[in-house]
Amino acid sequence: QVQLVESGGGLVQPGGSLRLSCAASGFTIRTYLMSWYRQAPGKERELVADITSGGVTTIYAGSVKGRFSITRDNAKNTMYLQMNSLKPEDTAVYYCKARHQMASTRTYWGQGTQVTVSS
Repeated sequence: QVQLVESGGGLVQPGGSLRLSCAASGFTIRTYLMSWYRQAPGKERELVADITSGGVTTIYAGSVKGRFSITRDNAKNTMYLQMNSLKPEDTAVYYCKARHQMASTRTYWGQGTQVTVSS
């Protein structure tokens, strides 16, 4: 059974840090472009960061560049998002996505993890 499971969300004060994990099962992420998205209440889901299959190339949304870092460990079948200097506007449900690099129809989403930044 193909599954992506996010973890690591929670409540943090402004300026704090969190590390999200996305663990894959039922397939290997080695040949997948991996991404983090987020969706705040009343807003559309937006791309936060991408990382290519080999982990060489990363792309970030302008709002998180310099504060967030996306990484992956293909041996552990897991992707991460290190979030530093968190702001209240980072509050959202964070989702991970896997899209096969050769077959975009093979796309999987996790169920999401809540991140709340508040004092």
